Amino acid sequence: MQLIKRRFYAMRNGIIADTLRKAGLGYKIIFGLNLPQITEIASGLTADADLAEELWADRRTRESMLLAPMLYPVSSMDISTAKRWMHEAPTTEVADVLCLKLLRHLPEALDIAIGTVAENDIDDMTRYTALRLMFNVLNTASSPAGREAGLPSPEETVRMIRPVAECERDSGNRLTHNLSLQLLDEIDFILE
Repeated sequence: MQLIKRRFYAMRNGIIADTLRKAGLGYKIIFGLNLPQITEIASGLTADADLAEELWADRRTRESMLLAPMLYPVSSMDISTAKRWMHEAPTTEVADVLCLKLLRHLPEALDIAIGTVAENDIDDMTRYTALRLMFNVLNTASSPAGREAGLPSPEETVRMIRPVAECERDSGNRLTHNLSLQLLDEIDFILE
């Protein structure tokens, strides 16, 4: 963990960190690293669930939360941990990275996303994270890699996602409205 923090410190960008602070991000520590820099750090480390959990638990440091999904081995991620992380994602940035780098690779990703949206009393950020995961699953299902992995066909994936996206579009939720519109646009593109 100390080696990672030293890497964060060595790559820090004060201008970006100040901009993120002024934008209202609630982290105590922001190093100002961009995603390619964080990905570079991840590429030099071995995937490790315990280290990823330790980074994820460091909710006061932006870069720790962004690095954690890159280090959690997909084969070690179970459904309950995936749901917990979805509920704990504090920002859209963390939710986006969580879904892109980790959760979309789970065989149960679509079921997890749809099940999460169906939960009673979920907060807006968790709802956003579930929709983001649906977006990533839809793109994966439409790719050759998705077919090789045995994911449902793009048409079956669309059949499952479209009603959720339409409902979210009509919900008036400011956080998820634009994402649901993007998801519906992607569905239309795939079906053309």
